[in-house]
Amino acid sequence: MKKVSKHKRILQVLLPAATLISLYFVPWILIRVWIMPLPDTVEEQMNQAMDYGFDGMIVYVDQKGEEPGFHSAGWKNREEKIPADPHSLFKIASIGKLYDAVAVTKLVKSKDLSLDQTLGEFFPELTDRIEHAENITVRMLVQHQSGIPNYTDVQDYWVSPPKTSEETLSLVLDRPSEFQPGEGYGYSNTNYLLLTNIMEKVLGYSKFQYIEEEILCPLGLEHTFASLADVNSDDLMSGYYEGVEEDIKMSDYGSMIATAEDVGVFLRALNDGTLFDEGEEEIYASLYEYGHTGLIPGYQSIAKYHEDIDAVVIQFVNTTDFDGYTWTVSEIVYNRILRIMRRK
Repeated sequence: MKKVSKHKRILQVLLPAATLISLYFVPWILIRVWIMPLPDTVEEQMNQAMDYGFDGMIVYVDQKGEEPGFHSAGWKNREEKIPADPHSLFKIASIGKLYDAVAVTKLVKSKDLSLDQTLGEFFPELTDRIEHAENITVRMLVQHQSGIPNYTDVQDYWVSPPKTSEETLSLVLDRPSEFQPGEGYGYSNTNYLLLTNIMEKVLGYSKFQYIEEEILCPLGLEHTFASLADVNSDDLMSGYYEGVEEDIKMSDYGSMIATAEDVGVFLRALNDGTLFDEGEEEIYASLYEYGHTGLIPGYQSIAKYHEDIDAVVIQFVNTTDFDGYTWTVSEIVYNRILRIMRRK
């Protein structure tokens, strides 16, 4: 009989122990969501998702050849036990970048703006405060290739958010660039704050007014708003953060607000090209994405078009935890909804 080496005996002892230790750190919630039997309907999947710690959820589906689907589960307001309403307003966070990119596209086509113009050209006063400002182009800002630090990454930003865009921008002034402009990628909300400032300098009025005139009104969208200040709070879905008891919907982190249907109609028009006038679609195709996600305290969202089933699917969840698994769970649930649709 062969002798078992000392090292092999040690491994035979350590490996099972290591396996047991690793199982302790497994995010079981993710495994649970992943392996659950796939329900037959979107509604069943959403109701199932309420067992994963979500307070409320909205899903809007626009699939070609079918009537739009409006789905909801859980609470619009858990304190008052008001059921989730698929027509509620919601903070869409970074999904708003799609609207900004379309606005830039339209201004470029009308020759009011050039993608090659630089940040320094518009704001010479920033050349000493933002590194490489004289080389950062509008295109780089849209595509997150500027190297400018992200203001939401500044410590305690979400604890005490600035009240004005000037205060927000000041958080990253005089900070070193993360990379040479055009030589890397770094998602930065600062890029879109600066794009807003550029567009408003070109226009002479608010960016959102331009978005209303050029995007929302032509599409007949009456439930998309610039900010919290523009809506009736009763129409806004409550927002919750894990570990915080109270509703945080009145905390203003700066976000466009819309219904899932309005976002879905916009996204369909963006993807099928009906949103654009002649020559604009080619500009946009070289510039930015055709779907997006959004995340701020209390609100997480996914807005995407799926060509294989010719469907726009919007998902809103009003529960977040930046240190937990709520975002990953929401992505798994979203993908399970797509599986249900594809199975049909």
